[in-house]
Amino acid sequence: MRDVPLKVVHVAYPAIGEFSGWGLSPAPLPGDFGQFQEQQARTVIDDAVAVAEAATEGDGHLRISSEVLWSTLVPTLVDLTKEAQMIAVGCRGQGALARGLLGSASTALVHHAHCSVAVIHRDGPRPAGCDQAPVLVGIDGSPASESATAIAFGEASWRGVDLVALHAWSDADWPDFPVMEASAIKASAEDVLAERLAGWQERYPDVTVRRVVVFDHPARHLLERSESAQLLVVGNHGRGGFAGMLLGSVSSAIVHAVRVPVIVARQR
Repeated sequence: MRDVPLKVVHVAYPAIGEFSGWGLSPAPLPGDFGQFQEQQARTVIDDAVAVAEAATEGDGHLRISSEVLWSTLVPTLVDLTKEAQMIAVGCRGQGALARGLLGSASTALVHHAHCSVAVIHRDGPRPAGCDQAPVLVGIDGSPASESATAIAFGEASWRGVDLVALHAWSDADWPDFPVMEASAIKASAEDVLAERLAGWQERYPDVTVRRVVVFDHPARHLLERSESAQLLVVGNHGRGGFAGMLLGSVSSAIVHAVRVPVIVARQR
Protein backbone atom coordinates (compact mmCIF):
# COMPACT_ATOMS: atom_id res chain seq x y z
CA MET A 1 0.00 0.00 0.00
CA ARG A 2 2.86 2.38 0.76
CA ASP A 3 4.74 1.66 -2.49
CA VAL A 4 8.06 1.25 -0.66
CA PRO A 5 10.57 -1.63 -0.60
CA LEU A 6 10.16 -4.45 1.92
CA LYS A 7 13.23 -5.80 3.71
CA VAL A 8 12.93 -9.16 5.45
CA VAL A 9 15.47 -9.65 8.24
CA HIS A 10 16.30 -12.62 10.43
CA VAL A 11 18.61 -12.09 13.40
CA ALA A 12 20.46 -15.22 14.47
CA TYR A 13 22.65 -15.45 17.54
CA PRO A 14 26.20 -16.29 16.44
CA ALA A 15 27.58 -19.66 17.42
CA ILE A 16 30.20 -19.60 20.18
CA GLY A 17 33.12 -21.93 20.49
CA GLU A 18 31.71 -23.93 23.38
CA PHE A 19 28.36 -24.25 25.06
CA SER A 20 26.79 -25.81 28.13
CA GLY A 21 23.07 -26.39 28.17
CA TRP A 22 22.69 -26.69 31.94
CA GLY A 23 25.69 -24.89 33.36
CA LEU A 24 27.82 -28.03 33.38
CA SER A 25 31.25 -28.43 31.81
CA PRO A 26 31.23 -26.77 28.38
CA ALA A 27 31.34 -29.06 25.38
CA PRO A 28 32.75 -28.24 21.94
CA LEU A 29 30.29 -27.44 19.19
CA PRO A 30 29.98 -29.93 16.33
CA GLY A 31 32.19 -29.02 13.39
CA ASP A 32 29.24 -28.42 11.06
CA PHE A 33 27.16 -26.46 13.60
CA GLY A 34 27.83 -23.13 11.90
CA GLN A 35 26.71 -24.51 8.56
CA PHE A 36 23.56 -25.89 10.20
CA GLN A 37 22.78 -22.46 11.68
CA GLU A 38 23.20 -20.81 8.29
CA GLN A 39 20.90 -23.31 6.64
CA GLN A 40 18.24 -22.79 9.31
CA ALA A 41 18.49 -19.01 9.03
CA ARG A 42 18.23 -19.13 5.24
CA THR A 43 15.17 -21.39 5.51
CA VAL A 44 13.50 -18.84 7.79
CA ILE A 45 14.25 -16.02 5.34
CA ASP A 46 13.15 -17.97 2.27
CA ASP A 47 9.87 -18.95 3.93
CA ALA A 48 9.22 -15.33 4.93
CA VAL A 49 9.91 -14.02 1.43
CA ALA A 50 7.55 -16.64 0.01
CA VAL A 51 4.81 -15.45 2.38
CA ALA A 52 5.35 -11.83 1.31
CA GLU A 53 5.26 -12.73 -2.37
CA ALA A 54 2.09 -14.76 -1.90
CA ALA A 55 0.44 -11.86 -0.06
CA THR A 56 0.99 -9.57 -3.04
CA GLU A 57 -0.70 -12.06 -5.40
CA GLY A 58 2.00 -11.74 -8.02
CA ASP A 59 2.22 -7.94 -7.93
CA GLY A 60 5.63 -7.28 -9.43
CA HIS A 61 5.81 -3.76 -8.00
CA LEU A 62 6.81 -4.92 -4.52
CA ARG A 63 10.58 -4.89 -4.12
CA ILE A 64 11.70 -7.48 -1.58
CA SER A 65 15.21 -7.84 -0.19
CA SER A 66 16.39 -10.10 2.63
CA GLU A 67 19.27 -10.36 5.06
CA VAL A 68 20.50 -12.65 7.83
CA LEU A 69 22.31 -10.84 10.63
CA TRP A 70 24.46 -12.58 13.24
CA SER A 71 24.12 -10.58 16.42
CA THR A 72 22.00 -9.99 19.53
CA LEU A 73 18.31 -9.64 18.72
CA VAL A 74 16.96 -6.49 20.39
CA PRO A 75 19.90 -4.07 19.86
CA THR A 76 20.16 -5.15 16.23
CA LEU A 77 16.46 -4.61 15.51
CA VAL A 78 16.42 -1.24 17.28
CA ASP A 79 19.44 -0.14 15.23
CA LEU A 80 17.75 -1.23 11.98
CA THR A 81 14.79 1.04 12.72
CA LYS A 82 16.98 4.12 12.24
CA GLU A 83 16.62 3.72 8.47
CA ALA A 84 13.09 2.29 8.26
CA GLN A 85 9.65 3.80 7.85
CA MET A 86 8.08 1.02 9.90
CA ILE A 87 9.12 -2.30 11.43
CA ALA A 88 6.69 -5.21 11.70
CA VAL A 89 7.21 -7.91 14.32
CA GLY A 90 5.26 -10.77 15.82
CA CYS A 91 3.99 -10.53 19.37
CA ARG A 92 5.48 -13.88 20.39
CA GLY A 93 6.95 -16.96 18.79
CA GLN A 94 6.63 -20.69 19.19
CA GLY A 95 7.94 -22.56 22.22
CA ALA A 96 8.88 -21.21 25.66
CA LEU A 97 12.22 -19.70 24.63
CA ALA A 98 10.86 -18.10 21.45
CA ARG A 99 7.90 -16.64 23.31
CA GLY A 100 10.25 -14.99 25.77
CA LEU A 101 12.58 -13.62 23.11
CA LEU A 102 9.91 -12.26 20.80
CA GLY A 103 7.91 -10.92 23.69
CA SER A 104 10.92 -8.92 24.83
CA ALA A 105 11.72 -7.86 21.25
CA SER A 106 8.27 -6.45 20.51
CA THR A 107 8.16 -4.72 23.89
CA ALA A 108 11.62 -3.20 23.42
CA LEU A 109 10.77 -1.96 19.94
CA VAL A 110 7.52 -0.38 21.11
CA HIS A 111 9.51 1.68 23.61
CA HIS A 112 12.83 2.23 21.83
CA ALA A 113 12.44 1.95 18.04
CA HIS A 114 13.31 4.96 15.89
CA CYS A 115 10.28 4.42 13.63
CA SER A 116 6.70 3.22 13.96
CA VAL A 117 6.21 -0.38 15.10
CA ALA A 118 3.55 -2.79 13.84
CA VAL A 119 2.93 -5.71 16.20
CA ILE A 120 1.13 -8.62 14.55
CA HIS A 121 -0.46 -11.32 16.65
CA ARG A 122 -0.67 -14.98 15.73
CA ASP A 123 -3.21 -15.58 13.00
CA GLY A 124 -6.62 -16.59 14.20
CA PRO A 125 -9.94 -17.15 12.46
CA ARG A 126 -10.80 -14.03 10.42
CA PRO A 127 -14.41 -13.01 11.03
CA ALA A 128 -16.65 -12.44 8.04
CA GLY A 129 -16.44 -8.90 6.74
CA CYS A 130 -13.22 -8.09 8.58
CA ASP A 131 -11.80 -6.44 5.44
CA GLN A 132 -14.54 -3.83 5.78
CA ALA A 133 -13.95 -3.30 9.51
CA PRO A 134 -12.74 0.20 10.46
CA VAL A 135 -9.34 1.40 11.60
CA LEU A 136 -9.31 2.50 15.26
CA VAL A 137 -7.06 5.28 16.58
CA GLY A 138 -6.58 6.69 20.08
CA ILE A 139 -6.25 10.49 20.16
CA ASP A 140 -5.18 12.75 23.03
CA GLY A 141 -3.71 15.78 21.24
CA SER A 142 -0.03 15.13 22.01
CA PRO A 143 2.66 15.11 19.25
CA ALA A 144 2.72 11.31 19.46
CA SER A 145 -1.04 11.25 19.04
CA GLU A 146 -0.72 13.48 15.96
CA SER A 147 1.65 10.92 14.41
CA ALA A 148 -0.80 8.15 15.22
CA THR A 149 -3.61 10.15 13.60
CA ALA A 150 -1.56 10.62 10.43
CA ILE A 151 -0.86 6.90 10.19
CA ALA A 152 -4.48 5.97 10.93
CA PHE A 153 -5.90 8.24 8.22
CA GLY A 154 -3.42 6.84 5.71
CA GLU A 155 -4.26 3.26 6.64
CA ALA A 156 -8.02 3.90 6.44
CA SER A 157 -7.63 5.58 3.04
CA TRP A 158 -5.44 2.79 1.63
CA ARG A 159 -7.83 0.12 2.89
CA GLY A 160 -10.99 2.00 1.84
CA VAL A 161 -12.61 1.74 5.29
CA ASP A 162 -13.97 4.05 7.99
CA LEU A 163 -11.86 5.51 10.78
CA VAL A 164 -13.00 5.42 14.43
CA ALA A 165 -11.26 8.15 16.45
CA LEU A 166 -11.47 7.61 20.20
CA HIS A 167 -10.66 10.39 22.67
CA ALA A 168 -10.66 9.62 26.39
CA TRP A 169 -11.14 12.24 29.08
CA SER A 170 -9.94 11.71 32.66
CA ASP A 171 -9.80 13.77 35.84
CA ALA A 172 -6.13 14.49 35.18
CA ASP A 173 -7.16 16.69 32.24
CA TRP A 174 -9.29 19.01 34.42
CA PRO A 175 -7.51 19.50 37.77
CA ASP A 176 -9.08 22.95 38.34
CA PHE A 177 -12.65 21.93 37.57
CA PRO A 178 -13.51 18.99 39.84
CA VAL A 179 -17.24 19.77 39.84
CA MET A 180 -17.79 20.47 36.15
CA GLU A 181 -20.99 19.03 34.85
CA ALA A 182 -20.61 15.95 32.72
CA SER A 183 -22.35 17.57 29.79
CA ALA A 184 -19.92 20.49 29.77
CA ILE A 185 -16.94 18.15 30.01
CA LYS A 186 -18.24 16.02 27.15
CA ALA A 187 -18.91 19.05 24.96
CA SER A 188 -15.39 20.34 25.58
CA ALA A 189 -13.85 16.93 24.84
CA GLU A 190 -15.85 16.65 21.62
CA ASP A 191 -14.62 20.09 20.57
CA VAL A 192 -11.00 19.05 21.22
CA LEU A 193 -11.43 15.88 19.17
CA ALA A 194 -13.11 17.72 16.30
CA GLU A 195 -10.28 20.27 16.26
CA ARG A 196 -7.64 17.55 16.15
CA LEU A 197 -9.35 15.81 13.23
CA ALA A 198 -10.33 18.81 11.11
CA GLY A 199 -7.12 19.17 9.10
CA TRP A 200 -6.83 15.44 8.50
CA GLN A 201 -10.41 15.16 7.28
CA GLU A 202 -9.66 17.84 4.70
CA ARG A 203 -6.55 15.96 3.59
CA TYR A 204 -8.41 12.63 3.37
CA PRO A 205 -11.93 13.48 2.14
CA ASP A 206 -12.43 9.83 1.18
CA VAL A 207 -12.26 8.67 4.81
CA THR A 208 -15.46 8.64 6.85
CA VAL A 209 -14.66 9.41 10.49
CA ARG A 210 -16.66 8.27 13.49
CA ARG A 211 -15.79 10.26 16.61
CA VAL A 212 -16.06 8.65 20.04
CA VAL A 213 -15.55 10.41 23.41
CA VAL A 214 -15.27 8.39 26.62
CA PHE A 215 -14.63 9.52 30.18
CA ASP A 216 -12.39 6.91 31.76
CA HIS A 217 -10.39 3.74 31.27
CA PRO A 218 -9.12 4.51 27.75
CA ALA A 219 -7.24 1.22 27.56
CA ARG A 220 -10.41 -0.74 28.26
CA HIS A 221 -12.39 1.22 25.68
CA LEU A 222 -9.69 0.72 23.05
CA LEU A 223 -9.53 -3.01 23.74
CA GLU A 224 -13.30 -3.35 23.54
CA ARG A 225 -13.61 -1.39 20.30
CA SER A 226 -10.62 -3.18 18.75
CA GLU A 227 -12.76 -6.34 18.67
CA SER A 228 -14.73 -4.80 15.79
CA ALA A 229 -11.72 -3.14 14.08
CA GLN A 230 -9.12 -4.47 11.66
CA LEU A 231 -6.29 -2.28 12.98
CA LEU A 232 -5.52 -0.26 16.12
CA VAL A 233 -3.18 2.75 16.02
CA VAL A 234 -1.80 4.46 19.14
CA GLY A 235 1.01 6.88 19.95
CA ASN A 236 4.03 5.85 21.96
CA HIS A 237 3.75 8.44 24.71
CA GLY A 238 1.93 11.60 25.63
CA ARG A 239 0.91 13.77 28.55
CA GLY A 240 -1.93 13.41 31.03
CA GLY A 241 -5.34 11.84 30.63
CA PHE A 242 -5.48 9.40 27.73
CA ALA A 243 -1.73 9.39 27.09
CA GLY A 244 -0.67 9.10 30.69
CA MET A 245 -2.97 6.15 31.27
CA LEU A 246 -2.50 4.40 27.94
CA LEU A 247 1.10 4.90 27.09
CA GLY A 248 2.84 4.40 30.37
CA SER A 249 2.73 0.87 31.73
CA VAL A 250 -0.59 0.25 29.98
CA SER A 251 0.78 0.59 26.45
CA SER A 252 2.57 -2.74 26.57
CA ALA A 253 -0.54 -4.38 27.95
CA ILE A 254 -2.61 -3.05 25.06
CA VAL A 255 -0.05 -4.07 22.44
CA HIS A 256 -0.03 -7.63 23.75
CA ALA A 257 -3.71 -7.86 24.72
CA VAL A 258 -5.37 -6.84 21.45
CA ARG A 259 -6.03 -9.55 18.92
CA VAL A 260 -5.87 -7.31 15.86
CA PRO A 261 -2.69 -5.79 14.41
CA VAL A 262 -1.59 -2.68 16.29
CA ILE A 263 0.70 0.11 15.09
CA VAL A 264 2.55 2.17 17.69
CA ALA A 265 3.45 5.51 16.16
CA ARG A 266 6.91 6.63 17.24
CA GLN A 267 8.54 9.94 16.41
CA ARG A 268 12.16 10.06 15.35
